[in-house]
Amino acid sequence: MLSLFQTHAHDFLAGFGWTIASSVLALIGSLILGTVFALMEVVPNKAANIIGRIYIEVLRNIPLLVITMFFYVVIANVVKISGFAAGTLGLTLYTSAFIAETVRAGINAVPHGQLEGALSNGLSWWQGMRYVVLPQAFKLVIPPLGNQFINLIKNSSVLAFVAGMDLMYQANMISQETFDTFGPFIIVAIFYLILTMPMSYYMRYLETKLNKER
Repeated sequence: MLSLFQTHAHDFLAGFGWTIASSVLALIGSLILGTVFALMEVVPNKAANIIGRIYIEVLRNIPLLVITMFFYVVIANVVKISGFAAGTLGLTLYTSAFIAETVRAGINAVPHGQLEGALSNGLSWWQGMRYVVLPQAFKLVIPPLGNQFINLIKNSSVLAFVAGMDLMYQANMISQETFDTFGPFIIVAIFYLILTMPMSYYMRYLETKLNKER
């Protein structure tokens, strides 16, 4: 297995880089989108509530691969899009729906009096959310958000289905070239562990620290 890695180190490291790039972009995009749609669910506006709920329910209940293939096959007929972009967009939208539910739960966990106090002090609803409620909500949901980010990294393997150049794609290519159906995927598993295990342990440490502060 070591000789396999040495022979194809460039391919594995390239896939590792693309996996990290896709994960970081999707993480940022899904966090922004998720927060926006979480706010749409709680804003005092019926139309916004309905739109937010539809977005979340639809994307949560469609498989990630279907969303990704939609961009790679359907959208590609209108706009030229690479496999990496299709996979990252699919990953972003899919994850954002779960993050939206997590953030909404955090917002609902903040005592309503916090927002009422902000409004009574002259802040608008949006200002109250931005400066008072959301900071507390994010602190409450750091552990589940961390779990979503870890799942996002693992779900990035969907890029392999659309030639996204990620770790799984490289493993498939090397496996076909070498007829080794075991080694490449063990190496890829190690790369994923390098990404997810430190984050998993850090989130566990952070959760313990936050519980002590409460």
